[in-house]
Amino acid sequence: MHLGLYTAPLHDRPLADALKVVAEAGLNAVEINTGGFLPAAHIPVKEIDADPAVARDWLTSFSGTGVSLQGLNCNGNPLHPDRRTGEQHAEDLRRSIRVAGALGQTRVVTMSGLPGAEPGAAQPSWVVNAWSSRALDVLEHQWEVAVPFWREIDELAGEHGVKVAIELHPQNVVFNPPSFLELIERTGAQNIGVELDASHLFWQQMDPIHVVRQLGAHIVHAAAKDVRINPEAAWCGVLDNSFRRLGADEPRQQLGADEWANEWPRNSAWDFVALGRGHDVDYWARFLHALNEVDPNMACQIEHEDTSLGPVEGIEEAAEVLLNAAVQAGLR
Repeated sequence: MHLGLYTAPLHDRPLADALKVVAEAGLNAVEINTGGFLPAAHIPVKEIDADPAVARDWLTSFSGTGVSLQGLNCNGNPLHPDRRTGEQHAEDLRRSIRVAGALGQTRVVTMSGLPGAEPGAAQPSWVVNAWSSRALDVLEHQWEVAVPFWREIDELAGEHGVKVAIELHPQNVVFNPPSFLELIERTGAQNIGVELDASHLFWQQMDPIHVVRQLGAHIVHAAAKDVRINPEAAWCGVLDNSFRRLGADEPRQQLGADEWANEWPRNSAWDFVALGRGHDVDYWARFLHALNEVDPNMACQIEHEDTSLGPVEGIEEAAEVLLNAAVQAGLR
């Protein structure tokens, strides 16, 4: 099994320096961003797409590092009703698939996307609980938007020898196993699977290990990211909307046209934390064991989003837990 890092927290430094951090943490793989919500800081995607020969030259960046490329990441909202965002993220995904083929990569991680509630809508609308008939009407409209797009992506992925790994992420049409299976049933897709990011399953009260065993071969890629449920959840539940809008004069991450990430709640119901701060080594050992039973060659990439730790500090802490878990699972 490949144990590595999604390099987004190291976008402030060149690829060579990022690979050094990964290797020194004892990891042997990376997943690199190629568009969507985040820029392609570590890979010349447009150049590779225009000339596959560039792919061969760029891959020499990994020579002698002890680290291999194991997946591209293009998380975004390719179904966004604001065409400035939706069309850009959709084209980023298509390009990522073509680039993956040029690089000999077989995994592209993304999100399913989320349309508006009805034709002509300006903003995405996530149905959290479809208790009313109108909510089911919204869902049916969203599937009508999603299905032709994902049939197209499935065909493109097949042409390039790629599996598209959808992250089960809230605020998307596909956010849990039943919605993923519905996508497969509605599209007949053969080249779409799941990126099993444990963190989003944890806070939705799913068991990632149970999900791996139930979905089996549909799991084609994985992310190691932990979640801690806080006492505040007893007051407001896990669907907490007490985020703060960041001003234009504050550092903030652009997500699309006129759209920015908000500041995380100060008294949050739950937090993304470094591996081991929400679930212990024993849990992660069982998680890796379950993934290994599906595919011994699978890549499991650390995603560092613990804001209490710096990038390198957080990566090192998470890597220690993941590597100890691999030893306990008999994979090292």
